[in-house]
This record gives sequence, structure tokens and C-alpha cells, in this order.
Amino acid sequence: MAFDGLFIHSLLTTLTPTLVSGRLSKIYQPFDQDLVLVFRKERENQQLLISANAQYPRMYLTKQTIANPDKAPTFVMVLRKYLEGSVLKSIEQIGLDRIVNFHFSNRNELGDQVQLVLSVELMGRHSNVILYDQESGKIIDLLKRINPDENRARILLPRAKYELPPLKPGINGLNLTEKEFEELKRQNPLPSDFVRKMDGLDRDDRMELEGYLEDEFSFASFQTFFEQFNHPKAFVLKTPRNKRKIFPYLPYHLDLEKESSDPDLNHALDEFYEYQANRDWVKQRAAKVERVVKNEQKKLTKKIAKLQKHLDLAENSEGYRIRGEILNANLYQVKPGMTEVDLPNYYDNNRPLKVKLDPALSPARNAQKYFTRYKKLRDSIKHVHEQIKIAQANLAYFDSIQTAIDNADPQDIDQINEELQNQGYISKPQKHVRRKKITERNLNKFKLSSGKTVFVGKNNYQNDWLTLKKANKNDYWFHVKNMPGSHVILRDDQPTPEDIKEAAEIAAFFSKGKLSAHVQVDYVQDKRVKKPNGAKPGFVIYTGQNSIEVTPEEKSVMSKRID
Repeated sequence: MAFDGLFIHSLLTTLTPTLVSGRLSKIYQPFDQDLVLVFRKERENQQLLISANAQYPRMYLTKQTIANPDKAPTFVMVLRKYLEGSVLKSIEQIGLDRIVNFHFSNRNELGDQVQLVLSVELMGRHSNVILYDQESGKIIDLLKRINPDENRARILLPRAKYELPPLKPGINGLNLTEKEFEELKRQNPLPSDFVRKMDGLDRDDRMELEGYLEDEFSFASFQTFFEQFNHPKAFVLKTPRNKRKIFPYLPYHLDLEKESSDPDLNHALDEFYEYQANRDWVKQRAAKVERVVKNEQKKLTKKIAKLQKHLDLAENSEGYRIRGEILNANLYQVKPGMTEVDLPNYYDNNRPLKVKLDPALSPARNAQKYFTRYKKLRDSIKHVHEQIKIAQANLAYFDSIQTAIDNADPQDIDQINEELQNQGYISKPQKHVRRKKITERNLNKFKLSSGKTVFVGKNNYQNDWLTLKKANKNDYWFHVKNMPGSHVILRDDQPTPEDIKEAAEIAAFFSKGKLSAHVQVDYVQDKRVKKPNGAKPGFVIYTGQNSIEVTPEEKSVMSKRID
């Protein structure tokens, strides 16, 4: 189910006691559509993530380490001015709609007490976060400013009067009395019609409630369904197509398979959205980098195809030499002004060979033209081979960048961007930005079944640092064969076959072949890995390697990860 009204009601049963009366100590906006509010209460920090992402609007307490950007956006500066240091007085849901108001108390510049509301609207593509003054009702600022031409229902701009969005009327099943239930049942004798009158339910909830009422169309059955939202737990289930969904209760009437459960709804939401949030955040941060990569890949692919076509022509250029020789041997048969002539081909049992001519040239000059064309094509073979090799190497480099983006955490994108700047593919900022030192904390870290440690680089700079500086010369180095992937180091000089297999699976997973069933992985001691002079970041050569074929499985690999 999505963040519908009932889901939000369930979430607030845990958020309210955790956050209310807490002091808002930090506010930052790590990504375009996401805010992080840090509350201090009872000597503990609680980190609330609010996302107005059109596809995954959500909010929950998170334990993830989310980097605070160096430069704060305008909206965050406004929030800090008005809300930082304020006390959260209450959290209120508007009926069973997807609107949650956080009521804050603070003092203004004159020392007067002011009441402010941070309204979180989790409404798909209309999701927004709006700060307004409770007394005047005037909007102070909002995450997404909407042009009046785009939204005629209400004005969403600073200084405008805050108004609720148009809401569909419905009945709050949490407050429905038995008498009201019976009257509504009399008016809607079919469970399907009855359920349509309820507010705050998405499609899954409606189908589940309908199942309850079809089993027993009674107030007791109705109450049993709604009471689950007052005492929520978390259940992750899968559809027949393996799409994952999270519920605050365990549904019995839907075609879903239970994957896991968690007594803590916030913890479950944090884990449920961790991968998708990371992908979204990476996508936002990497938009410019990915655009450059895709453009270069497209240009190089076209260039290789063009060079290959030229190479095929050059390697099949004997026809030009043959036509030149035959033309020289039969000059007497060529008359001035002819555009083509059929001559006996003594390389093919004197069968007629059509030879095209330039009527402006003499027969001898036409023959020389064929020889010149032949020599030019033959001489170009070596050069074209070199150009293809360079283009293929560059394409492999950009494939490695794309693989790094696919495997990156949001904070890794800055290093990828810096790499492309240093390689001249992205213009450098005028203001010099000091390069952040790579440390062990930047790497992915895993623990094998044997307890041995494996490190994984997530981009080319990290790969170079891990292989050439961090690793001991007797550690084992792993990399997928003939495709882009991370450098992987097993910190051991005498690994067992099981260690090698597990490390190879990790290397396969963090590569372009992560979705393949059979991936070849090379492994060798780190002392046999060298970086050629002038090579691009991440490029190395190695000798004396062994290979192993593995099948990377996400669940198995990620279960070994150390946070």
C-alpha cells in the first residue's frame, strides 16, 4: 500500500510520542525534494525524513547517514530562520487525508511568541512542504513554488493565504459508531458500495476491507479492520510479480506473499525505502554527470561503427587494385568520354568486369586513380585500427563511469564529477574546491562467512586508492573479466576456496554483470596489479590471474555488508 490516510494515521501513533515536545535542532535539504529535520528530545536525536518525491512521497524516522550539502537552498534558509530552535507542540493529520501539520512554537526577532505550521502534503505529484503563520494564515515559504497558471485551485506562493487543497468527501472509519455503521449499511447493502464511502483508503485497503465485510458484514468485523491502524506493526509483502509493498497490518484477502515483519514501523520504512531512496538521490545528484556519460557513449559508439565501416572497406580494397591493373592492360579499349567499360578479368577466368570511369580523365589517369584509392585505403588500416582501439578504450572508460554511478551512494557522486572534470569532460568551477581525501570510510565493506574482510571501491578514484595504496601486496584482488566493475580486495594472503567464491560474488555484484547468471571473475594477488603510466583512473593491468565463474545474488551479497 502507499502512504494513504490510514497508513499516515498508523505512522503518527509512533511519531507523535517520539517527536512532540522535542526541539528542532537542525534542518537541511540533502536533495531537491527531500528534507531532514533533526529533533532533540530526552538527550537523543531523532532524524525525520520528509520527501515530496512525486513517485514516493513519504516521511519516517531514519537512521541513515545523509550528507548535509555545503550550500543550503533558499527554502532551508527560511526554515532555519523561523523554525530552528523551536519546540514541536503537536502533530495533526487533517481527517484521514494525506496532509500532516507540524505545529511549532517559537519566538520572533522581537521576542514575541509565534505559532508556526509546517504542513506536509504527501499527495503524489502534488506533494509539497509548506510553512505558514498559524495566526495570519499567510504562507512564509514552500518547497515547491507553483505558478498560478499550473494550479488554479489555490495559490502556492509566499505571502499568499494558505488554503487546503480540494479534498474528496468521505467517512472516517476510525470514528464511525455502531449506529452510524448500521445506517450506512442500510443505505449501501453491498460491501463494495459500503467501502467506497470510506475515506483514507487506497486500492489495497479497500480490497482488504471489502474482504473483511464479505466474510462478515458486521460492525465487529469493520472495527477489527480499523483497529489494526491504532496498533500498527510493519509487514513487507510481495505481489506475484515480485513487487514489494509495506503495510501497517497483515492483509489476508490480497494475493500477496509475506516477506518479513517488524514491530517498529519507522525502522521497517527506513529499510524498505533505503535502496529506492538511494537510487533517487543518486539520480538527482548524478543528472549532469550521467548526461555527459551518455552523450560520450553515444558519440563513441557512432565513431566506432564509422571506423569499422571504413576498416571493412580498407580490408576489402583489392577490387580497386584489380580494376587499376585490368584497366592498364586494356587502355586501348577505353574511348574518350566513356563512363564505364566491361573488361576481361584475368583473375577470374576472363569473366567481364565492370569498371567505372571518370569521363574527364584519360584512361591512364583513371587507372592511376584506382591505384591511388587502393594505396590510401591500405595505408589507413593501421591508423584506423589504432583509432578503433582508442575509441573502444574510451567507451570502456565511460562504461566504468556508468557502472560506478549505478553502484554509487549519493556522497560518491562528487568524486565521479571531480574525475570527469580532471579528465576534461566537465568544466571545472572557477572557485577551487579542495578535493576530499579518500579513506576506508568511503568504501563498501563486507565480512565473509569466515570473518575475513572485503573492501569494494565505488568509483575509479576509490578503485585506484584501494588497489594501489590501501591493499597489502599479498592481499587478493578481484575484478570481473572484460567488463566494467569495482576493484575488490580480500584482506588475506591465503584465502580458502569458499573465501574466493564469496569475494568473487561481491565483485560480480558490483559490476556491469550484476544481473547475469554466469559472471567470470579474475583474481590475483595485489602485487601483480599495475597501473600503466598515463592510464585513466581505475584502469590497471595484471598477470598470473586465475578465474572463477559465479552467480551474484543481491540478498546473499548484501547480507555480508558492514555499515
